[in-house]
Amino acid sequence: MMYFYLNVISLLLLIIGLLIGVAFLTLMERKFLGYIQYRKGPNKIGLIGLFQPFSDAIKLFSKEKLFLLNLNLFLYLASPMMLFLGSLILWFILPLFGGFFFFFFGFMFMFCIMSLSVYYIMMMGWSSGNVYGFLGGMRGVIQVISYEISMIMFILVMLSFIMNFHFMDFFKVQLKIWLLFNFPLFLMLLSSLLSELSRTPFDFIEGESELVSGFNIEFGGVLFTFIFLGEYLMIIFMSFLLSLLFMSSFWLNGWMIIKIMFFIMLIIWVRGSLPRYRYDKLMYLNWKIYLPISMNYLVFFFFLKLN
Repeated sequence: MMYFYLNVISLLLLIIGLLIGVAFLTLMERKFLGYIQYRKGPNKIGLIGLFQPFSDAIKLFSKEKLFLLNLNLFLYLASPMMLFLGSLILWFILPLFGGFFFFFFGFMFMFCIMSLSVYYIMMMGWSSGNVYGFLGGMRGVIQVISYEISMIMFILVMLSFIMNFHFMDFFKVQLKIWLLFNFPLFLMLLSSLLSELSRTPFDFIEGESELVSGFNIEFGGVLFTFIFLGEYLMIIFMSFLLSLLFMSSFWLNGWMIIKIMFFIMLIIWVRGSLPRYRYDKLMYLNWKIYLPISMNYLVFFFFLKLN
């Protein structure tokens, strides 16, 4: 019984820590983008704007919600919550007390949960009953499915170093040297993750100049908060994944947090520096460049391992 209570406490601490982390990640992003554009960013509410995320949360939760006639109400209400829960469940594979879903096939579980994001985007775009939302949803489905293939192939290349699906083996194999020496693979995986996250320069799913706000155009208030939380939880998780695969030597210490923060800052820096890519070039990049390279990488590394 004591282990059950400790598991519940660990889970609650994890969820609370992630929600607070997302709140201050939004503040950091706005401040960082502000300094990139030679302005201050949020600095009015509290000391240097520290209470701005809580002010935004109160504003979103207190908004009045209007329901249009052509909504599919159940899917419209359920899909943002499912997106948020999917992003949260990914974090349960961390080796905290009790383990939760921390097992020898942790990477397989991660692939399964990440592949479900396609359905949430499709349901949100279709259920809103808006043409722009539907187009944004279809763009998101094509983009996420396409880059998910190459992303999984790149991760399988990295798994060839440890020859199993267990998270902790990446810490053991990088005790002497980081796997960052494979720098071209790191850059390709980083760009694939940016596309998977629908972040700049691959943010076609929310192309303001073409689709107003994309798949989430009819979502506001609490439902938009769930979408927002899900997206930013995925950003933190992808940063953790990159630090685990390429720069990991110790588990859950100050250096690990610094590495995760470095990758988060890199994603924000890309957003503040690069313009939006062209959609046909995005598809060309995946199917004609990344996918053949990832398959060749996979064959090459497994051939080296077998010999």
